[in-house]
This record gives sequence, structure tokens and C-alpha cells, in this order.
Amino acid sequence: MARNLKTFLLGDPLHNREAMHQRLSNPVALAVFSSDALSSVAYAPGEIMLMLALAGTAALSLTLPIAIAIGVLLVVVVLSYRQTIREYPGGGGSYIVAKENLGTIPGLVAGASLLVDYILTVAVSISAAVAAITSAQPNLREYTVPIAIGFVVLLAIANLRGVKESGALFAGPTFLFILLMGFMVIVGLVRFATGNGFSVPVPHEPVEVVQSLGLFLVLKAFASGCTAMTGVEAIANGVQAFRVPEDKNASTTLTWMAGILLFLFIGVALVSTLAGVQPSETETVISQLSREMFGTGWLYYVISASVAAILVLAANTAYADFPRLSSFVAADDFLPHQLRDRGHRLVFSNGIILLTLAAIALLVGFGGITTKLIPLYAVGVFSSFTLSQAGMVIHHLRLREENWQRSLAINAAGALTTGLVTAVIAIAKFTHGAWIVLVLIPAIVVYFLWVHRQYEWVRKELAIRPDEFADLDWQSYNRMHNHVIVLVKDIDRRLIRALRYAKSLDADKLEAVYVDIVGNRADFERRWDKAGFGVRLTVIDSPYREIIAPILDFVRAVPRPTNDHVVTVILPEYAPENIGDALLHDQTSFILKQQLFGEPGVIMTDVPYHINEPCTPNSCALPRERG
Repeated sequence: MARNLKTFLLGDPLHNREAMHQRLSNPVALAVFSSDALSSVAYAPGEIMLMLALAGTAALSLTLPIAIAIGVLLVVVVLSYRQTIREYPGGGGSYIVAKENLGTIPGLVAGASLLVDYILTVAVSISAAVAAITSAQPNLREYTVPIAIGFVVLLAIANLRGVKESGALFAGPTFLFILLMGFMVIVGLVRFATGNGFSVPVPHEPVEVVQSLGLFLVLKAFASGCTAMTGVEAIANGVQAFRVPEDKNASTTLTWMAGILLFLFIGVALVSTLAGVQPSETETVISQLSREMFGTGWLYYVISASVAAILVLAANTAYADFPRLSSFVAADDFLPHQLRDRGHRLVFSNGIILLTLAAIALLVGFGGITTKLIPLYAVGVFSSFTLSQAGMVIHHLRLREENWQRSLAINAAGALTTGLVTAVIAIAKFTHGAWIVLVLIPAIVVYFLWVHRQYEWVRKELAIRPDEFADLDWQSYNRMHNHVIVLVKDIDRRLIRALRYAKSLDADKLEAVYVDIVGNRADFERRWDKAGFGVRLTVIDSPYREIIAPILDFVRAVPRPTNDHVVTVILPEYAPENIGDALLHDQTSFILKQQLFGEPGVIMTDVPYHINEPCTPNSCALPRERG
């Protein structure tokens, strides 16, 4: 049933040889890897305005200069990442670059920063999408969190179906958003250029003026607008998802993404400034602009729907990169190895599931409100920007490849500017929630190091020592001493099959153990003697009806003087035929196996009995011991 459900939701499993056919064309890759950056057009200008409006409407005139400054920063970062793609076509982005050039700890900081940022990408994008929906339909505002969780789950299922399939599904809404936003910007600019300008009415709930305009407030507005930069690194992290030649196609797609983002972001900021838009906590800037320009007819709702769609799909950038980055980190033994394995549809399924759970936790914790999540955003991504560009500086100085001076200058400029922005964001947003990320990233790095140490310890302990390779003459080894214990729940076919198996083992001692929790010791011993199994029975009294603890105590009490002495615990089990059948039986054996697994020198063996299994006198009867 589980296999059928997985096939229904995700499709048929993909063969390993299909991996190359799952590569993305440039247009589809633009939709998959750029939706996060492009979607910021829907909320980043509004976040700049929300900060500036705290000092009054006059301060909103700084919206465009701040947007232009962010645009210049975008150009610097994109030029830097083009260098990264060329030098590191294997993908991995900031994590690989920082780890190879700056050392393990900086690499882990970059990796942790990006993983946190991807989780926040999902939470912020989905919450902003729900905000776009509730701007058009205010009656849905009370259902913000359930709607957001529903979108996250749908995204997870779509990505579990495969990169190529989810990319083709999401390409249409992404390009529709680009066309509609571009159309809105062009129409707005043409109207003002031809003297047919317009003014957006003051919102019903304007932002309250609470402070005067100062440098710190301008820096806070700049830091909020820098959320437009998140997602820029996604293409560099996922180079291997592109078709051959991967590096060339990735660089081309990155350039297209930057050009589109630059035009839309500055265009929206310019039109908003000309139209006198004032930010509102209940209606987005895009909603105000489109409502005033096109009315509340079908086009307004199409634009609102496209904004909601791109914001949902923006989270898809995180779904494309978080599992892939997790696999790189796991391959280096800094995350559980389950994250490096591809699943049913050749995607990193465990990474997708982990991202989904973390994003849902954030949405629930912050009530799905974008403004509360934004302060946590961008710290991680700009930290990774800085480490990546600094790593590329060391890379150029070390290799000194052709034209290395120009590349060095680009990456050095990127490192300096993004480092400065990281400091600005951390300081400006510290008391608004950025401190959480600044504490969380080191904590994740500590976890990375602990995981690596555990893997190293286990690998060392499991390694075959040189003297163990020499003269592998198994006859010369001491025979293992095996004390076999068959756990008895009742006298039935399960027990017979388990006893037959036990008797086939080369055991020093064989005994059956029954835990009496109902006080029927005498009756059970009489039934056992009558059955004539020829196996010694030990009955453990348990007047407090415990089962697990008495068995553990009994097993632990068996002498095991050397490593050649083991205890084999045999569990006769009924094999349920379906889920409904399984729910009718207790999980004692499962819990017991978990407990015994940690006991040194103990071997557990399940002997399942299937109702429909063919039964013959030889297989279902136990010969009675004679003499």
C-alpha cells in the first residue's frame, strides 16, 4: 500500500541511467533557480518603504536611491558568481569555494548560512504569497497559516516528483509573472512620461510615524531591501542541474536572471515613487499599484494571482538548492548520510522532507507574517556571499590563471561590498530577530563538527586492522559460544517455527523464556511439559506486568566472559498481511529490538510466521526429543 501511494503521488521510480535526462534547459532552469530572486520584486520595495515610512512620507523619496544602490550591489555579486561558476562547475557554490580556499570552518559557516537562508526563503516566500492573496481577499486573512502550510506541502510533493517535472510545471507561472510585472512597469513609466500620471490613495491603515529620519533608519531600509538579493547564489550552487556545457549554460541563465531582476526591481521602485505609494501592513505595494492602474477588474486579479504564484514558486528555489547543498555537506560527513542519497525520482528526498518540516515550523512559530520573518532573512545569504567571494580571492592568488588580476578585482570588490552589507544587516536587524540567525549558524556549525567526529570515530572503530587481514584461515579462529534464548509469547505455530530455527543453530545452550504478567505460571508450565518440545523453559514472574525490563535483565545476566561469547535472542513474530492487521497487534517486539540493539554481545533474530505460508508436517511440527 505504501509503495502504491508513493507511485500515485510521485510517479514511477526513475532508473539511475535517467539522471542525465533530468538536466534542465536554460528557460526551465531560469524558472527553477531564479524564482526566489525574481519574486523579491513583489515585497522588497515594500519592505524598503515600510522602514522609511517610520520617519514620515517625505522619507519615501529615498526609496529609489536605495533601490539603485541595491541594484549596483546586485551587478557586483552577479559578476563575482560568474567567476565562481567558471572555476567551480561541479556546483556547491559558497560551501565548496569557502571550504577549499579558506578552510573547513569557513566552509561550514557558509554552508550553515545558506541552509538557514533556504529555510527562511520558503517561509518568507510562502508568507508573502499568502499576503498577496489576502490583499485581494481580506476575508481569508484568518486562515493565513493553514494556507501557507498547504502551499509548502504541495511544493514538497511537486519536488519529490523530480527536478525536471517540477521545473516544467513551474516555468509557466514564472514567465507569466515576468511579463505582467514588466507590463505594469512599462505602462506606469509611459503614463508618467506622457503626462498621464496617477497617484495612489493613502491606505486605510498607514504606517505610524514613530521616529525621525537618520542614517541608521536608512541603513535599516537598505538592509530590508537587500532581501531582493536572496536567491542570486542558487544558480552557482546548482550548476550540475544544467545541460552540457553546464558552466556556460549556468552563466548565461545567471546573466538573464540579473537583467530581469534589475529592471523589475528598480522599475517598481521608480513607479511607486512617482505614484506616491505609501506602504501598508495590510496591502502590498504591487496590489496598490495594479489596482490604481488597471482598476479591480480581471487584470488586477490576474496580477495578484501571478504574484501569489511566483512567491509560492520562489520557495521552489530553496527546494532545488537546499537538498543539493545538504548532499554536498553530507558527502563530506558533516550531515547524516541519508541526506546524500537520491530517492524515488532521483531527487534528494530526505533533504526535501527536512526543508518542508523546518519551513512549516517557522510559519507556525511566526504566524505566517512576512514582516516578522524578514528581519531573519538575508543575514545568512550575505554571509555566504562574503565567504564565497573571499574564497575566490584566495583561489586567484593561489592559481594565478590567465587574466587572474581582473577576476581577482571582481571577487575582491564582491567580498568587500557583501561583507559591509552583512555587517549593516546584522546591526540594523539585530534587535528585530537577526540575533536568532547569528546564534543559530554557529550552533549548526557545532552540530556539523559533532556529526563529522562521530563518523570518523565509527569509521576508525570499524576499520579492519592490518593483523586481521593476515592469514584469514577461518579454521584457526576460536568457535563462538552461543547462548540461544527463544522468547515465548504463546504456544502456537510461531513458536514451533522459532524452535525449529533455534535447534538448527550450533548453540552451547538453548532455552525458552516466558514472562508471566497474569499469574498463570503453573498452567503455562503444564502446557509446556505436555507439548514435549524438549527445550528448557524459564518463567520470569512480572507482577507489575512489565515485559521489556525483565527480558533485558535476563539477557544481561547471561555470562559473556569474552568477545567469542554471544547471546542470540530469537523473537517469534506474526507477520501481518496489511496495515489494518498490523494495527491490531502490539509493538512490544519492536520496542524490545530497539532496546536489545544497544546491548553488546547480543544478536537479535526475527522468525516471522506468515498465515498463508504453505505448511507441511516437516515445517510445522517439532520432533519430540527422546531419551
